[in-house]
Amino acid sequence: MQTNKIISTGLILLFSVAALAQQMTVVSPNQKLKVELSQSENSAFSAWFLKVDYRADEDFTSVLPKIDLGLLRNDQDFSKKLRLTKVESIQLITEEYTALHGKRLQRKNTANEITFCFENENKSKLNVVVRAWNDGVTFRYEFPEKEGAFVIQDELTAYTIPNKTKRWLEEFDLSNERLYANSDSASVQQNWSYPALFESPETACWYLIHEADVDRTYCATKLSNYSVAEQYKVTLPHPGEGEGEALPQITLPWKSPWRVIVIGSLADVVESTLVDDVSKPSVLENTDWVKPGVASWNYWSHNHGTKDFKTVCEFADLAAEMNWPYTLLDWEWDQMGNGGNLEDALEYIHALGIKPLMWYNSGMFKWITSTPVDRMKTHENRMEEFAKLNKLGVYGVKIDFFLSEKQYMIDYYLDILEDAAQFNIMVYFHGCLVPRGWQRTYPHLMTYEGVRGAEWYNNGPELTAAAPEHNNVLPYTRNVVGSMDYTPVTFTNSQYPHITSYAHELALSVVFESGIQHFADRPEGFQNLPDAARTFLKEVPVVWDETKLLDGYPGKFTVIARKKAENWYVGGINSDGRRERHQSLDFDFLPDGKKFRLTLITDGEHDTVFSTQYMVVDNTSSINVKMLRRGGFAAVLKPIND
Repeated sequence: MQTNKIISTGLILLFSVAALAQQMTVVSPNQKLKVELSQSENSAFSAWFLKVDYRADEDFTSVLPKIDLGLLRNDQDFSKKLRLTKVESIQLITEEYTALHGKRLQRKNTANEITFCFENENKSKLNVVVRAWNDGVTFRYEFPEKEGAFVIQDELTAYTIPNKTKRWLEEFDLSNERLYANSDSASVQQNWSYPALFESPETACWYLIHEADVDRTYCATKLSNYSVAEQYKVTLPHPGEGEGEALPQITLPWKSPWRVIVIGSLADVVESTLVDDVSKPSVLENTDWVKPGVASWNYWSHNHGTKDFKTVCEFADLAAEMNWPYTLLDWEWDQMGNGGNLEDALEYIHALGIKPLMWYNSGMFKWITSTPVDRMKTHENRMEEFAKLNKLGVYGVKIDFFLSEKQYMIDYYLDILEDAAQFNIMVYFHGCLVPRGWQRTYPHLMTYEGVRGAEWYNNGPELTAAAPEHNNVLPYTRNVVGSMDYTPVTFTNSQYPHITSYAHELALSVVFESGIQHFADRPEGFQNLPDAARTFLKEVPVVWDETKLLDGYPGKFTVIARKKAENWYVGGINSDGRRERHQSLDFDFLPDGKKFRLTLITDGEHDTVFSTQYMVVDNTSSINVKMLRRGGFAAVLKPIND
């Protein structure tokens, strides 16, 4: 009898597994993406992984052949000997919301969601939730049990990238300010920052790997391929990366951040809002006080400019002259002299109708002594300082030097955002991680650094030669996942020169997106511009209704169009240091039956001269634009209303 019972149980198990096998795949609503759960061997104890296929034409083609799954908790292993116990029925997920800034305001995305329920050998439960979106794939882990406190010792998620896949990767550092390197192999093994961009060799498909919806229950992660060169593993912080505990502590029930893969054409990747779409909705009930805009900024041209009252006033005058709403008082405002102090400067700024923003040191590292230091570190400090800022009429704070992605630092970021919201204070972060979707949850988070930006013209000669290519990588990588405070648009020189043309620099005002856009040049850099270029910078928005990649290739060239109300703005940049580029500019993105007045500002005879043309176009029009070596162009199209 015992033998029969064992055989019967075995048959039931076989039938159960066979039934589950029919439900191991989920396809995106637009039928372009397919995700399948598989095992490495036909064994109840073999490891589980995901496979991702993409359909560019009629048939699916493998894009990511293997994404390893699993977690190690301090009490037990959730990677080996996992038994699939249930597959939840597929659910349709719709995300529809309005953003306050970013690449588009009205957001809508749909996905099909499937949940795979596992048990390990101790009968402890782990769920893997997978969503196939129209523009990518996301998945996360869940511990559904109701109680228990644990430590995550390792996350075993690892993306196997096929050989010959082109990749754009940035070596990890805590400020996320390195340059991207392009390769078609995994020959370099090290830690890598998010996001990571790949071009599939098998099909016309691109994908960007990132993470989203990181909250207090986890740390931020990075990628590394130390163990297996072709496997880019999700990697927890190292103990030496800043202070605090490296390993995240969790309390059940628990959900991990989303692992995000944006997938599609290159335009699909650039235009995607998937990182925001999977993040938590806004926690703010009233957002009328959140006002994106352009700011004047004295640090790029005057490293210690905010110590000087007269310099602060000059940049406030610049903002007023250029119709920009903000001016930033960067570090050392507490040491201001030469004719006035902070209160005098703020009175002057307000008299011009300009809104001041102010810089703060995070205070998290004793060896970083830039002042003011200790006004943001604790809840009590912040509440006192934000109350003062309200009285002084300060609208936002730039907080610098985070330099850790551990769980305690995630707490600190979110503490700042939650406290600032109580006082209607906008926030942006420097010396920080790259965006993880927080701009949806906390829409008063206006921008992040997390990029090697124009500030680096102060630091050494490296950016001078690297900038043309670097500028043409960022629209496909860092700026895809959230606002980017590159501090663009520089016509004069800082400590080290730029070799990009004036038209290239002008185009960056459109090519790069940021909720607060700091145009970095000194006053005379803008005052000496010809009328068309100066008018362009007076009018160019920072909030967009639509974003379209018209043409481009990472590291080579970029042409982006962005819409605000009925107007379209176009920015194009070229990285080639040896050849001009003749760019075909088609206007098929314009609405039918409508004519537009085009102002086109291109490179002139050499890199410090503009050429401006005016014409009327519609969506059947096409023109050829010449970009110089390391050159560019900017354009604005305004409808002609009958």
